[in-house]
Amino acid sequence: MLEATNNNELPVIPGKRYFTIGEVSELCAVKPHVLRYWEQEFPQLSPIKRRGNRRYYQRQDVILIRQIRSLLYENGFTIGGARQRLSGDEAKADSDISQQIVRQLRGELEEVLDILKR
Repeated sequence: MLEATNNNELPVIPGKRYFTIGEVSELCAVKPHVLRYWEQEFPQLSPIKRRGNRRYYQRQDVILIRQIRSLLYENGFTIGGARQRLSGDEAKADSDISQQIVRQLRGELEEVLDILKR
């Protein structure tokens, strides 16, 4: 679903625990108002809300947003179709998210190894 080829134009997700809506907007190339709308449309997307109703997204939220973006913008799904695809494939989606995290971490570790070898 979320292939590495689809994310070549998107920046690497930093190794932080929480991200603000502005950071997620930049990481996923989606405007903040779109993210707030997607929260209403996709029940799987629920960032933590803290003081002042500020949203804090976790790494898996960012990956999910990239999946939603890919389904809508690259694969041509409607909101309803993307919602159905994500909810119908939750077990598969969890596996895909885990694989995506592993791939990204491996890439980051390889970059660190290259830096250390220099």
